[in-house]
Amino acid sequence: MSAVTDRTRNPLVRLRDAIWRPTPGSVRALALFSVIVNAGIIVTGGAVRLTKSGLGCSTWPKCTPESMIPTSSPDHSPVHMAIEFGNRTLTFLVLGAAVAVLTATWRSAPRRRDLVLLAALQPAGVVAQALWGGLTVLSDLHPAVVAGHFMLSPVVLVPAVALWVRAGEGDEPARRLVGERVRALTLALVAATAALMVAGTVVTGTGPHAGDDRAERFSFEIVQVTRVHSLLAWLTVALTATLVVALWRTGAPAAVRRRALEALALELAQGAIGYVQYFLGVPEILVALHMLGAAVLWIAVLRVCFATRTRGPLVVPGGAPAPAGGPVPQPA
Repeated sequence: MSAVTDRTRNPLVRLRDAIWRPTPGSVRALALFSVIVNAGIIVTGGAVRLTKSGLGCSTWPKCTPESMIPTSSPDHSPVHMAIEFGNRTLTFLVLGAAVAVLTATWRSAPRRRDLVLLAALQPAGVVAQALWGGLTVLSDLHPAVVAGHFMLSPVVLVPAVALWVRAGEGDEPARRLVGERVRALTLALVAATAALMVAGTVVTGTGPHAGDDRAERFSFEIVQVTRVHSLLAWLTVALTATLVVALWRTGAPAAVRRRALEALALELAQGAIGYVQYFLGVPEILVALHMLGAAVLWIAVLRVCFATRTRGPLVVPGGAPAPAGGPVPQPA
């Protein structure tokens, strides 16, 4: 086996080359990895709450007043300390992914400014998340602070998903693939999904999974806030179903219709999980699955929004452009 073959099969070398000698394909792959880890940390953060490990490390940035890492403590079990510290450690993986994709976009030739900007927002978002995470510990898991900590993740996902999409597009002026009313419907869907996620944090902050038995809860009536969350969920489904019909009636490109159908399917699955977990008394495993569903659904809705416009095919240096997205439909 040749030295060149050994080099190309070494995963660390391939990763280094993907970052330091990036290609359009490697930039997009790194962007996708950043999306995945940013979604994943939502689930691991939920695991901290569901296992009542939110105060497993009693302070921040240290785990205990005396140590940066978990040590024996009469106030916390080793398991809780390990779970909370493990989630903190995962922040470095997310930050590493953000720095990697920023480096790759910066070193790409030709350098694409909008990709560099979208990549630069990601490490800034991770740092903000880490600082806010420290605030949640220092506030003894106040539900409003915890809710803000959760909602920062969907915010960071916006540039992450945008970069993933843009890395596979060209640099032509943006051209809409749907009419103004359909575009407005898409933006309304994004807003409704964001409101749904905010309402979900209020439900969680009112319910039993506080992250620690000593943590403060919202004083709302759980049935009432759950109803608000449910109404927003049905509004989101109704908007998506209306969007699907509108896309078919106006002859939108197949890719746009496919993105909308994916979002609708995820919403129905997420709603089913939500109702089942409510009637079963919010068991931890279903709550974790619901949180994963929230992250995936948010990504799907963002993809619907980005799919309604195009910047032309990505032209690879020395290669042929990918096929364009299809005909522009008549305005709805």
